[in-house]
Amino acid sequence: MWPLLVLIGAAAVSAHLQDLTFDGQKVFRVIPQNDEQVEIINSLASNIEVDFWQPDSVTLVRPKMQVDFRVEADMSFEVEDLLKESGMEYRVLIDNLQAALDAQFNSKARTTTHSYEKYNNWETIAAWTADIAAQNPDLVSRSVIGETYEGRPMYLLKMGKSGANKKAIFMDCGFHAREWISPAFCQWFVKEAVETYGKDTVMTTLLNNLDFYVLPVFNIDGYIYTWTNDRMWRKTRSKNAGSLCLGTDPNRNFNAGWCSVGASKRPCDSTYCGSAPESEKETKALADFIREHLSTIKAYLTIHSYSQLLLFPYSYTYNLPSDNEELNSIARAASEQLASLYNTKYTYGPGATTIYPAAGGSDDWAYDQGIKYSFTFELRDTGRYGFLLPESQIKPTCEETLLAVKYIANYVLEHLY
Repeated sequence: MWPLLVLIGAAAVSAHLQDLTFDGQKVFRVIPQNDEQVEIINSLASNIEVDFWQPDSVTLVRPKMQVDFRVEADMSFEVEDLLKESGMEYRVLIDNLQAALDAQFNSKARTTTHSYEKYNNWETIAAWTADIAAQNPDLVSRSVIGETYEGRPMYLLKMGKSGANKKAIFMDCGFHAREWISPAFCQWFVKEAVETYGKDTVMTTLLNNLDFYVLPVFNIDGYIYTWTNDRMWRKTRSKNAGSLCLGTDPNRNFNAGWCSVGASKRPCDSTYCGSAPESEKETKALADFIREHLSTIKAYLTIHSYSQLLLFPYSYTYNLPSDNEELNSIARAASEQLASLYNTKYTYGPGATTIYPAAGGSDDWAYDQGIKYSFTFELRDTGRYGFLLPESQIKPTCEETLLAVKYIANYVLEHLY
């Protein structure tokens, strides 16, 4: 039907995939208007390598949906011709991915020291977790909750004044390796807690009365790989039996409607659900820790990017959770708090209806474990930079997100169950 697709498919086979410069790669945004145009995107994805940014799999593409995807440099002109020929509404979000990648780093002088306003590599973050605990022994302690597939310790920070029978909030960052703004927020949150304790009344009350468990980077192996090999890597780095493709999407690997919808059974796909629930060492370590602390953990917050969303269960089903009204009103108020600083608009609601259905997510799993206040943040932006948010946006992004997190934490404190 689309002769161009045949040519594209042939060209893609001969494309050399080993060199990982992103020079000339483009990110497109299309809005298919009908099933026919959705089918064009489907055939495109089956003929060439397409990296879907939003939604994260071609199977989730529906008419009238905004679809962001990345294509290899040697395919970008053919893809653009195809989109023109099909009459599909489209625009080029990022004209040259390598340039956008270079532009993430505003501070030209890259130092090895830790900074809250730049992206830190894993080595720097790991050292920081030790330092922040050593410098604030009355507020912060560090433990290891498990190790990654490649054998790295998973550091967890526990924050709060010591006290009896304290309830807790668990927060993790860096599930998907390429979402760099996420670990930046976890670090920022810890900084704000230790710097404003005793000064800011809300933060002081929170730390006096609650414990915060903060996992600064969940998918450490993947995060390191985005620094050393492939900035666009998303999954873990585990080997898959019978496949040369590595990695599982950890946010499809939890036992919550596992692999039923919005997840792939194919190891080469970016939304691969894994060989079984909790097949990933990282997923199992997190799940084990939460199960062991179920009596105290009253809220679960997981930080992702991008698209400016505040989501709550469910994503694996269109059914609404029994606490839907309460969760919705918290999300509404938290989004208002967030917008109060820089007028950044967030959309909020249950995952499946607000963005798309996806099974095996950590937020749904936590909620089904009995943790009522379970939320997923999708931080800035809405696609201008996507996963390559410049460092100049770290501070404003973290400042506004902190307002929402403090609101939720304070609400939890006032509504302990």
